[in-house]
Amino acid sequence: MSIRLHFWGAAQTVTGSSHHLECAGRNILLDCGLFQGHRQEAREINSRPALPIQDLSAVVLSHAHIDHSGDLPLLARQGYRGPVYATPATIDLCAQMLKDSAHIQESDAEFVNKRYRRRTSIGVAPGPAAVPPLYNQQDAAQAQELFRPVELHRPQLLAGSAADAGFTTTSYDAGHMLGSSCVLVEASERGHTTRLLFSGDVGRKFLPIIHDPETAPAADYLIMESTYGNRLHQPEGPVKRKLASLVNRTARRGGHIVIPAFAVGRTQQVVMLLHELIEEKAIPDIPIFVDSPLAVNVTDVFRKHEELWDDEALAFARRKEDPFGWKRLRYVRSVEESKALNGMRMPFIVISASGMCEAGRVLHHLKNSIEDPRNLVLITGFQAENTLGRALVRRQEEVKIFGEPIRLRAEVDSIGELSGHADQKELLEWMRPLAPTLKKVFLVHGEPAAQQALKARIEQMYNLEVACPSRGERCEVG
Repeated sequence: MSIRLHFWGAAQTVTGSSHHLECAGRNILLDCGLFQGHRQEAREINSRPALPIQDLSAVVLSHAHIDHSGDLPLLARQGYRGPVYATPATIDLCAQMLKDSAHIQESDAEFVNKRYRRRTSIGVAPGPAAVPPLYNQQDAAQAQELFRPVELHRPQLLAGSAADAGFTTTSYDAGHMLGSSCVLVEASERGHTTRLLFSGDVGRKFLPIIHDPETAPAADYLIMESTYGNRLHQPEGPVKRKLASLVNRTARRGGHIVIPAFAVGRTQQVVMLLHELIEEKAIPDIPIFVDSPLAVNVTDVFRKHEELWDDEALAFARRKEDPFGWKRLRYVRSVEESKALNGMRMPFIVISASGMCEAGRVLHHLKNSIEDPRNLVLITGFQAENTLGRALVRRQEEVKIFGEPIRLRAEVDSIGELSGHADQKELLEWMRPLAPTLKKVFLVHGEPAAQQALKARIEQMYNLEVACPSRGERCEVG
């Protein structure tokens, strides 16, 4: 008996997580994420499913981040009506995130198409051709109806499987974001069972708000993320001091701060750190805006799932305080309020999605900010290759926003230590309990340099066979 693996996404790259497993005539997807990068390349990759829809038995989500869940509406659009298994918090988050992703798909297509028509009408080279959205709000609503909740530590027999043939999964807290999980897949056929653990995104100890990662269960094979496979994070103390220093410096010169942040997890972490710094009088009490309808809605989901908060967040609750809100913080919902921020001529902070600067309102804030050297763009997480965020981190002299070249004169800095991804040392520690039983490790969700560095360390420490599969690569285990 064997499991046939098809590495469809997040293979030698960071986004678009999707892995196809086949056993006993059943096919499942671990994650169904959106690939992010060059517009045309992303569209081509995201439009093609890993296998024919009619052959797919089930989808299992590790968590709600769009690079793990964002292709579900397209799956629904193409006719998939099977179950999508996820934790209750992940389902609640996806209700907001998939709807928002569909809105972004529609809005970006409308913007590009409007620009194309305008430039064509005046005889100017039109730029990117007119395109329909990848999917729409109706598709996102259809995808949401497919979710089936799974509780941590409770085995789930997947659709189409029998007790002695097919797939059973068990989820464990990955500590990466609210509701995130690593997934133990037990594939059975002819009386033999193979245990494969999918890490999802592995979190870190002592992050604000959420629980620490659980101890990984024993398995025969491991599919593990490697985002920070060649890096080590700094502890939170220096990060808070750096954040305070950056805020103070920008405020003194009369600039404002644009913080592109993932609406789920990162926004709430930044808000909580700024809250603490203001309480400690470490930064001036300047206006702070969260300009992302998604982040506003997601924050409500965080409030709903207090059972998943860590002690630090619960301490706010015990003091009858909201860790995600105080008098100088405003959550912006309307487009009019968002546009008004670009006319402010005083120091302020705006936190806006998306985290890799690829879509959403943050693009408008960047467009109106990066030509002024008084301003600061503060990056708070990993930026994938070929994203605007990566171009900003590299401080390219000129970047394109909505297809238009803009000079980058603003200061750019980063506090990557807020990342919810485990670093090299933390990944090695997380997999330590697994090492004695493992036959092979597959590294995914990482760029080649990070994967090769982590591969070398795993081989050195645990004497295990390690592979870094490329997109489309197939293999059998068992």
